Amino acid sequence: MSDKITWYGHSALALEINGKQILVDPFLEGNPASCIQADEVDTEFILVTHGHEDHLGDTIPIAKRTGALVICNFEISEWLRNKGVKTHGQHIGGGYRHPFGYVKLTQALHGSMLPDGSNGGNPVGFIITTLSGHKIYLAGDTGLFFDMRLIGEEGIDLAVLPIGDNYTMGPDDALKAVKLLGPTYVLPIHYGTWDLIAQDVNAWANRVEDETQTKVLVLQPCQSFTLPE
Repeated sequence: MSDKITWYGHSALALEINGKQILVDPFLEGNPASCIQADEVDTEFILVTHGHEDHLGDTIPIAKRTGALVICNFEISEWLRNKGVKTHGQHIGGGYRHPFGYVKLTQALHGSMLPDGSNGGNPVGFIITTLSGHKIYLAGDTGLFFDMRLIGEEGIDLAVLPIGDNYTMGPDDALKAVKLLGPTYVLPIHYGTWDLIAQDVNAWANRVEDETQTKVLVLQPCQSFTLPE
């Protein structure tokens, strides 16, 4: 079956992998870039990269309404479990075979404090190896780090990278990340939600395609892309 990704704006994503529905960082309510409301989405799994409110977002109400399993670091998993949410905690470098594929956590250079000030553990990214064999790298909120070259050795089909600057990599470092990762496709996210992280995504896409072999996916909120089989 095909593997499809949909961008909901900011860092919120929906994945359809082998017929399974997965949400990523579902910040929908209060997100000025979002094209959908929290009560309109259905999902079986939720991936959370870190504890900041614009990523944890609507995880709790969505998970309680849908019964979705939340996959995240151990600290956030315990915090959510104590709020009545089903969770599966992992840690950086650790992988687990979920019904939609193998999910491995990577480092991310960022923070992770939860909305109530609790410890959110270490921020993470995810490498998903789908049942059809695609490798999807969700970087999360991160700065550039040289070990992205090691991630690239996995053979990445799709990398999802922040480009907004200020809180994460900006366009220059995100271009360097593409060069380290060498993905077939890259989807830029975490830009344009507020003026503070406004970027010219088309100019960035042109730079990437001029300097690398990677194809840039410039999506509008609620647009989707299906990875070739």
